[in-house]
Amino acid sequence: MDNIGQNLRSFEDTTRSRRVSISDQVIGIDNPIFDHHRQISVSSDHNSDCQKKKSILHHSSVENLQHKLDLDNGHTNNQIRKKSAMSLSSSIRDKIEYTEELKSPCFSRSWLYLFCTRCHGKDDTPSWEPPGWRRACPRPFCPSFRKFARILCLVLLGLMIWGVTYSVIGADAAPGGPLFGLATLAIAAHFGGWLFSLTTLPALIGMLLTGFVMQNTGLVYIEGRYSEVIANLRKVALVIILIRAGLDLDPNALKRQKITLPKIGLIPWTVEATLVAVTTRYLLDLPWIWTFLIGSIVAAVSPAVVVPCLFRLRRKGYGVAKGIPTLIIAIAGIDDAASVAIFGIIKSVLFSHDSLWYQILQGPISIIGGLGFGILWGYLSKYVPEKGDPYKIPLRVLMLLFGGLISVFGSEAIELGGAGPLAVVAAAFVSCYFWQEEGWDVEDNPVAIAFEIFWMIFEPILFGITGTQIKIDELEGETIYLSVGCLLIAIILRIVVTFVVSFKSKVNNKEKIFIALACMAKATVQAALGPVALDFVKKDDIEQKRYAETTLTFCILSILLTAPTGAIIISLAGPKLLTKTTTPAEPQEGWRSRKPSIRDISIINEDPDLEENSVNNH
Repeated sequence: MDNIGQNLRSFEDTTRSRRVSISDQVIGIDNPIFDHHRQISVSSDHNSDCQKKKSILHHSSVENLQHKLDLDNGHTNNQIRKKSAMSLSSSIRDKIEYTEELKSPCFSRSWLYLFCTRCHGKDDTPSWEPPGWRRACPRPFCPSFRKFARILCLVLLGLMIWGVTYSVIGADAAPGGPLFGLATLAIAAHFGGWLFSLTTLPALIGMLLTGFVMQNTGLVYIEGRYSEVIANLRKVALVIILIRAGLDLDPNALKRQKITLPKIGLIPWTVEATLVAVTTRYLLDLPWIWTFLIGSIVAAVSPAVVVPCLFRLRRKGYGVAKGIPTLIIAIAGIDDAASVAIFGIIKSVLFSHDSLWYQILQGPISIIGGLGFGILWGYLSKYVPEKGDPYKIPLRVLMLLFGGLISVFGSEAIELGGAGPLAVVAAAFVSCYFWQEEGWDVEDNPVAIAFEIFWMIFEPILFGITGTQIKIDELEGETIYLSVGCLLIAIILRIVVTFVVSFKSKVNNKEKIFIALACMAKATVQAALGPVALDFVKKDDIEQKRYAETTLTFCILSILLTAPTGAIIISLAGPKLLTKTTTPAEPQEGWRSRKPSIRDISIINEDPDLEENSVNNH
């Protein structure tokens, strides 16, 4: 008992002598300079070799401490100990439990552990488990009972929804029916995306390939009389994409970089769209209006690809000091807004049956009408619902959602399709501006979180359906080769133009290269808009149908080529081209979250080996 008391006093003295930084201003975010796999050891210089110097957590004195600490119940020396979410001792308790669970120091680096814990990570809050659950399902190779029960609950809810649908509709919802096939496709696409995410590649690639495989193997057939339902689902997904793009635009960042952002966002977008239009006109022999339609879609950058990759770099501190991740996300939002607006205007003109003078005026009318309705709807959200209303969050979600739906569907009903998408982005941005004045940060916006959940539902539907549009027996080899050539020319020149227009900005040459490479990834807008032309083309118009199919093929090829390539390049080039933050600093305003994290603690100066101090006190 004397040895245990000596060890406890030695441990407390040494921890008091160390400087622990808890950033007040990093409210609930991961410290950008903190390495998540870092172990508290004798020095901050860690080797990748598993046979590294022994950590304090493996010392025998700590093993004795562990017998005195009841980690599960929070008791110390028969006294109730209050757990702190941001204390060093709680971090050590987690680390002891972590090492006890793994047994071997090299086990945490094995591919099997990484594979299992990607989705079976430890929950921070205690959960009830039935007796014998840990023995029957050992961790980390099996999920906790909480996650198992959550999955089981979702499965049961899905079965109940299917049962109700079958009871109302009948044979179409039975196995072999089109609605059953659509539900199967969405579930399979979600699972395929999850498998792809294990490789750190974007999940949407797996969803797209799942739809492609199921279509060309005859496992699913969702066309026919439900084609209109599928087209409307794509429009709903487009509304969610555009609302998220508007809510992700930080008004303060746009004010600070009111010249840099439009310059880096719109000039390369214009160059790429024009190059795609010119090359497809002469290589694929398409009419000019169709080539500019393709260019307006393909030039958009995909936030669904770049944001997860930038999050991983941000957690390691890369590019945080100059706000490179925030800059790239803002560029993607501007690109998406431009693509959707120009696409809507061109589509209105292409499929319009009005007189020539009205077709010419449709562009300005769509822009003015879309911006006007969006700003008005966003301004209305400042007062409706009232900001003190306890139900303001769900009401604001519904206001934005149904405002966006009426914008898209209503603008098409009056043959001004370009106005609707522009109104959605404008309404979301103006709403975000007023809500930010009330104290909701861009990344601390509960309305944005609701639309993230909506996107989790619609993402596998959108990309799964898009994948089913690729039919091998209808593809022409020459069209594919020429499309890939047009795409590569446009992407390479866009990278060059982005680097050139970045001059006189506050980034160095390496960061300019990284921004240019990150803006090559394409996915969401291409999947949402690529099949739209097919919905408007008459089935008996063979020539127009060929143009629409070429447009879809071009968009899908752009996703397959640039989404995985962009994700890999961002992940590999980030540590080489971006500067890593070495001191705790307040991150960019666009990276805030709501809950404090234990990873906000950073060991700045570690004293000599705590193990040696413990030995010297004996």
